[in-house]
Amino acid sequence: MAPPAGPVRAPEAGGAAGVRIRAARKEAGLTQQGLSAAVQVSRQTIIAMETGDYAPSVYLALKVARALHTTVERLWDADPDVETPA
Repeated sequence: MAPPAGPVRAPEAGGAAGVRIRAARKEAGLTQQGLSAAVQVSRQTIIAMETGDYAPSVYLALKVARALHTTVERLWDADPDVETPA
């Protein structure tokens, strides 16, 4: 059975992950185009992540976090201030 058509919605209500991604991107001094080039996706993919319309694969999430000098947990975790166990 094929997956449903259309964008994969990020699981977090209110697009909080997108807000964190956008803030981290701006803090890193990157434009959407700059981040998209750094992680080798289209600018539209970055826009979709920032608006909460797209939940990236684990591989892409790692690339984005590295490009933004942060962690996947800090960007996508519903409670990013909670320390994850080592």
